Amino acid sequence: MSTKFRYTPPPDAMSWTLSAPQQTDFRWEYDDGRAELLALYDKGKRQQWNAQERIDWSRELDADNPMMLPDETISLCGSDLWSKLTAQQVAEFRRHSQAWQISQFLHGEQGALICAAKIVQQVERMDAKFYAATQVIDEARHVEAYSRLLHDKFNMVFPVNKPLQALLQDVIERKEWDFTYLGMQVVIEGLALASFQSIRDKAQNPLAAQVNAYVMQDEARHVAFGRLALRDYYPTLTEAERDLREEFLVEACYLMRDRMDPSDVWASVGLDVKQCRAIHEAALATHKFRSRLFSRIVPTVRDIGLWGSRVRNAFEDLGAMQFADRDSAAMLEEDSRIAEAFDAQRFVDTALAR
Repeated sequence: MSTKFRYTPPPDAMSWTLSAPQQTDFRWEYDDGRAELLALYDKGKRQQWNAQERIDWSRELDADNPMMLPDETISLCGSDLWSKLTAQQVAEFRRHSQAWQISQFLHGEQGALICAAKIVQQVERMDAKFYAATQVIDEARHVEAYSRLLHDKFNMVFPVNKPLQALLQDVIERKEWDFTYLGMQVVIEGLALASFQSIRDKAQNPLAAQVNAYVMQDEARHVAFGRLALRDYYPTLTEAERDLREEFLVEACYLMRDRMDPSDVWASVGLDVKQCRAIHEAALATHKFRSRLFSRIVPTVRDIGLWGSRVRNAFEDLGAMQFADRDSAAMLEEDSRIAEAFDAQRFVDTALAR
């Protein structure tokens, strides 16, 4: 069945066309490489994988709670409204809510696919072109994996939500190459890592946890790529140029906070959106989740040098300044280790099943 017939609700159109006036940069110096970036490129080549083979697609999702996530992750849980829902309504809410979240991952990964191709086109140095080329195939694989999860297991897809669409448009239409890195590699990918981690660590369904663990292994390299490229570049900018980047960064972070607004889910299951929003905004789970969303972004932003008062004030307002001193490189290495642990567990499960 076509994706068109799985959308909840159907989108206005099945395509979205943007006109992006960026330059294309050819490079005639082929022996042009920074050791850290070339090492990351080598790692990217070695860690390529096939979504059809590495993921155990024979596993099914639970009808009442597809990814087997705790209800405490739902902002409405514990409210009077939630207590009045029937068991069938709760199961329907879980399925729609989880399909909506994976749908936003899917649309964001397509945006990352386009941005990675744009980086290959735009950047001047060959080492960055090399690594960005590995990211293109990574992102295609992620689109494949999340699309299959939604089509084959959920049989439901939600349209891209407005805040994510707005940021994708801004990133893609920017002419300067570093805005692509900043918007996609640092903000969108950084926030995605935190969202993926929530499912990887809390989902009791092995398929759901596995998909997110493997995608995170790739995304960890992508964030490292953005950090390496921008850490070298931003110290060379004027104060006015950095101010433009900080203004863009702050706006992007607020858009990403709003990206996690589940109004489409409430509407799709027939709940009163205004009532749900009031509960959602007051819920402790909402504030904790919003704060954790920036756990991967804040230390990276500090590392690349966009740490003016405007940015610090925004992170204070978002409740995320406590992440400033985290070791982002160590977190990324841990993501890779956990993905390898999933591989090891699958090997054991397969051996025991024989």
